[in-house]
Amino acid sequence: MPANCGALVQPVARYLDSALHKPEATPEDVRKLCAEALQWNIAGVYTNPVYLPLVADLLKNSTITVGSIAGFPLGGFLTKTKVFEAITYIEMGASEIDMVLSVGQLKAGEYQAVLDDITAVADAVHSKGKIIKVILETSLLTRDEKIIACLLAQAGKADFVKTSTGFSSAGATVEDVDLMRRVVGTTMKVKASAGIHTLEKTLALIHAGADRLGTSKAALISADAEKLKVGIDG
Repeated sequence: MPANCGALVQPVARYLDSALHKPEATPEDVRKLCAEALQWNIAGVYTNPVYLPLVADLLKNSTITVGSIAGFPLGGFLTKTKVFEAITYIEMGASEIDMVLSVGQLKAGEYQAVLDDITAVADAVHSKGKIIKVILETSLLTRDEKIIACLLAQAGKADFVKTSTGFSSAGATVEDVDLMRRVVGTTMKVKASAGIHTLEKTLALIHAGADRLGTSKAALISADAEKLKVGIDG
């Protein structure tokens, strides 16, 4: 999906999830985030779960998806806790759930436990007809672990693999997105997240294979794309 200048085939904004997970985020911050999302027709909005009813209400007459998080940001939660989170947040208005896999168990080689965790959450989310993304936290993984994590997410029937939470040592890189895309092929989608602050990096990640990008700078990136008349050929 290379980036083209000229006619807007697909606005860059439709690749972006606008994210606000700061612990100090207030209802007013969330209202501003949703207003910007509506202004630019951003793909999705992610906030702390306590604000899900507010976000769902503000976006109810739009095509913008409402997302939430499970096992966030550490991943090392009980599976039943992640399932409870996912179902609860869906009932509160979320249509997409981004779960963090159990990073420590992955690094310890406890692959069946990681797979069982992903599968349980994915089954719960899919039973409600919603979308599940698995966050790998790529900055903490070796290349081989990234590959294994993608394969486990694929086997667990997740819809997306996602790079990062934004709470670790680094965020999305072109190299990681390219690797994830090559591992999952066309069977899953890829979400890049964390450290995406510019249009230039956004386009590079899309070119590498990202279908969606999580960023706190969605409005700024969308405005820059419109100013430069940049769209995505897809």
